[in-house]
Amino acid sequence: MADVLAELEEVPGGAHLRRAAAACAAPAYLVGGAVRDLLLGRPPRELDVAVEGDPEPLIAAIGGDVERHERFGTAVVRGDGWCVDVARCRRETYAHPGALPDVSPADVRSDLQRRDATINAIAVGLADGAVVAAPHAEADLRAGLLRVLHDASFLDDPTRLWRLARYRARLGFELEPHTAALAAQAVSGGALTTISGVRTGNELRLALREDDPVAALRSVAKLGLAPWLEVDVERIAAARALAPADARGDLVTLAAALGPETDGARLQDLGFPGAERDAVLRALEVRAGRHRPAGARPSEIARAFRGLPGEAVALAPEEDRAAARRWLDELRHVRLEVDGDDLLTAGVARGPEVGARLRAVLDAVLDGEVAPERSAQLAAALADDPVAHRKDRRAEP
Repeated sequence: MADVLAELEEVPGGAHLRRAAAACAAPAYLVGGAVRDLLLGRPPRELDVAVEGDPEPLIAAIGGDVERHERFGTAVVRGDGWCVDVARCRRETYAHPGALPDVSPADVRSDLQRRDATINAIAVGLADGAVVAAPHAEADLRAGLLRVLHDASFLDDPTRLWRLARYRARLGFELEPHTAALAAQAVSGGALTTISGVRTGNELRLALREDDPVAALRSVAKLGLAPWLEVDVERIAAARALAPADARGDLVTLAAALGPETDGARLQDLGFPGAERDAVLRALEVRAGRHRPAGARPSEIARAFRGLPGEAVALAPEEDRAAARRWLDELRHVRLEVDGDDLLTAGVARGPEVGARLRAVLDAVLDGEVAPERSAQLAAALADDPVAHRKDRRAEP
């Protein structure tokens, strides 16, 4: 396997971290996913450091912007293009299943025992490269196995089930047989009900941010962690392909993967803010065929999709995808050269008639019945009855 410290020197912030650690007396270790990824020859997603003793001198030596999380005694230090998570080595105890842990200072070996899987329970001394590892850790990494460190792991912290599902998808590893049995027992025994909806939602959001979120969600579904998911790979792929560049890919994927019965209460319980809930719920409406164009005319397509976020239109069913593509690529960008003030100035009474006239003219512009020039649009908007005028135009031979 790779020389972790040599590889660390090539990682943004890695050489700086080593110099900072060398200036501090307390032993500091690179731990967790960073060690795992470097040993696998993969770029680490983050740099995690555990310190035996007071971490403050190391935090000061690293410099940068510091964000502290006092409850767990951790800090995130950010610099130019790098980020380091620093924590004091600790042990964790749980007052009851699913509780947030109570922490107390410990040595690095005890710190490794609190981790979610053996492959994340390897520490490398930043000063000398000394390796400290939990039992099975290095062998499991070579074998591609995900193993928990003790039998109560999923009961203490059921979010570990979600994390192992993500590792399984990201790394291509498999659950070690005893761990797989423990996972099945935890799920069937209701372990996931002991954590809040927001904590579950946080894990879901992490899965959606994976490089391959579909693989992550399939892994989650395979473990039975989210029965409200319906991971249809073809539907998700179609929605992601249709989504415009300004759409949130994570919300498109989520809307395509949720069961059709999902409602706002479920999304609120998972901690999604209002705007995100609205986008996903509108997407589910589109997916269910509630916003279908009445015909192929541009104005009919616009009336079906106008006002919907791009994330929602991306969920158009197969028979409406061509229309949805036309809306997203072309029609939604069409704008009038006149506005309500122009109509008021011309004598139209303030009220809903102003909006109705503008909508009628926009439909006419979309259908090619009114020229795009401002003068033509204003004349059409000021016609005695713009809607009837459009009908008459369409009836002409």
